[in-house]
Amino acid sequence: MKVLKIVVCSLALAVVPFVQAQAEKSPSGEARKGGGRGSPDAQIERIDAAVTLTAEQKTKVREILASVQEKTQALPKEERRAQGAELRKASNAQIRAVLTPEQQKKFDAMPAPQGGKKKSQ
Repeated sequence: MKVLKIVVCSLALAVVPFVQAQAEKSPSGEARKGGGRGSPDAQIERIDAAVTLTAEQKTKVREILASVQEKTQALPKEERRAQGAELRKASNAQIRAVLTPEQQKKFDAMPAPQGGKKKSQ
């Protein structure tokens, strides 16, 4: 009986990290929301590293990116690719408007995120 309890406890301890890892990978998992490379905060970090945003610019860019994320998530899944691309194009124009001319040059030179296409101006 003791051996059975030890085996059950060992299996339970081994399964918990696996289940947690699967929840993080799942697009519907709560742990995934807002933490991915496509999250507004991750995008701001990427833009800031390239152009050095001021605190005020970060706030404005965060608002733009959060709005685009909300609009994209509100779209039906089958429309997200086509309409999402248009939303991103519009958001890039809004972000450029927040930047100085020097920052705009750096922003335009930024490589596209992995798996994405070069952004249009």
